[in-house]
Amino acid sequence: MHRSRFSTILIDAPKQEAAASTSFWSAALGAPTSQPPGEPQYSTLHGAAPGLVVAVQVVEDSARYHVDIETDDVAAEVERLVGLGATPLSTWQGCHTLKAPGGHLLCVIPIHSDPDKFAASANTWA
Repeated sequence: MHRSRFSTILIDAPKQEAAASTSFWSAALGAPTSQPPGEPQYSTLHGAAPGLVVAVQVVEDSARYHVDIETDDVAAEVERLVGLGATPLSTWQGCHTLKAPGGHLLCVIPIHSDPDKFAASANTWA
């Protein structure tokens, strides 16, 4: 048994466009930004979507959006999503990137949110 929840919307921006993308989304959503300590590739858009983390992420790829699902058991959640039709693509720092049917990217990540928030909103899977 494990738990997971939809936690994050990431606006992936190529490195040369990341600053402009962050400024645009901050103004468009009325969301002040900050960079999490030790994670300069992210600019968090505070309050952009209550209950979710919304951030601009610097990527060395094309512009896109992707979502993160946080879980208390990364391996079990990856297995569950692969069973639903996702295709594993890569891993990085304990996170797994998958491609969902339809071509959309998603990452399975360890719990990053407040533990009480996670417990209150996570789905339980057998």
